[in-house]
Amino acid sequence: MAALPALPVVGPGFAAQVARKVYSHLLRRIPSQCAICGAWPAERLCAGCVARFAQPRARCLRCALPVPADVHTCGACLRTPPLLDACHAAVDYGYPWAGVIANFKFHGDPGWAAALAGLLRATPGVEPALDAADRVLPVPLARARLRERGFNQAALLAQQLAAHKTDKHLLLRLRDTPAQSSLPRHERLRNLQGAFAVEPLRAAGLAGQRVVLIDDVLTTGATLDAAAQALRAAGAVHITALVLARTPAAR
Repeated sequence: MAALPALPVVGPGFAAQVARKVYSHLLRRIPSQCAICGAWPAERLCAGCVARFAQPRARCLRCALPVPADVHTCGACLRTPPLLDACHAAVDYGYPWAGVIANFKFHGDPGWAAALAGLLRATPGVEPALDAADRVLPVPLARARLRERGFNQAALLAQQLAAHKTDKHLLLRLRDTPAQSSLPRHERLRNLQGAFAVEPLRAAGLAGQRVVLIDDVLTTGATLDAAAQALRAAGAVHITALVLARTPAAR
């Protein structure tokens, strides 16, 4: 993967956020290599790599796991329907997207948001979901993680996808949770109980509305289910999740 210029070292807080925005803006204005194949000059994701690694595939309409072309809903969702009405994922979580998303989230590079939002927008079902939505809500980060990263990757994606519908402050993260990556679904669900809520002074405005939830990676669905539970309690009538990547089903 092509190396990007080092992010300037700055102090925490507002100054760091400004520096990141300036850095991201500069990277978009200079020639660069495709982060996957190294082609130069190119966008961060060249058309060839998108065509090779991001081919649309049949997915379960409720959880976005790959399914045969003639199947609309997987067996797990038929047995235990999720709280989401629909879910769309751009790619499978694996090479090269796992590395790309890691650069976006953990290496202080918010400039990835535009390219990855474009990848998500091109996914079948995403444009109609955005058009039908009353609100687009990014899954919020805990305060400690937000301070550490300097930005919420889901919020950046939401702004790129539908800035005029995005509301970053309606869905609240009430508490941090232990690292989820190595936990099975039932433990993730237990960790996330009560982790989300709708801003109480604005909750009434959700009644009868269609909501799109944005996140970067869907693994077990526990985070999206917990967020959807809070939105359902406030009266949302339809919830669609849009994610960049869907991890494979556990075997």
